[in-house]
Amino acid sequence: MIKLKQTVIVEGRYDKAKLSSILDAPILETGGFRIYKDKERLELIRTVAQKTGIIILTDSDTAGFQIRSFLSGAIDPALVTHVYIPDVYGKEHRKEKPSAEGKLGVEGIPKEVLLKAFERAGVLCEESEPAQAQRRKISKTDLYLAGLSGRENSVARKAALLKKLDLPEHLSSNSLVSMLNVMFTYEEFIQIVADFDEK
Repeated sequence: MIKLKQTVIVEGRYDKAKLSSILDAPILETGGFRIYKDKERLELIRTVAQKTGIIILTDSDTAGFQIRSFLSGAIDPALVTHVYIPDVYGKEHRKEKPSAEGKLGVEGIPKEVLLKAFERAGVLCEESEPAQAQRRKISKTDLYLAGLSGRENSVARKAALLKKLDLPEHLSSNSLVSMLNVMFTYEEFIQIVADFDEK
């Protein structure tokens, strides 16, 4: 069991059950889209965010990103850590057919993949603040210079990079920059782009 200080926010009870077998951490459900109208639940999440900080872990489909976006807009970004699961196609055992986009939700993602997602987000490996502060950050300008945004063929390049890094296809450029800064140093990012261009 991995012990976390932050509270993990997931969409539903099956996601919570899955994570409870992996993490020793408080876990709260949004109830899916019900969070839009459930003011008490949202206020609870805000309160918890102030006390422990929160980790948002939603499915990698469009609905999951909508819920993530809603929470991100309702809570101080300084209190939020985003963990993204990769796009894995398949069907949960309890369901008769796959979801609309054919992707597994949090409940269907293997334990090892979930742990890797937490690790990539910097949740399982603590780095001292001074070390992070001294690092040269990856910026949106770097994405542009690498041909990953705002350039000809950048949409396809970004999609290919997301797939290579096991990140979901709906990830925005801002979220990609955040994840890249957690996962890599600037130098490692430049090397990844260089390796990417050689193939």
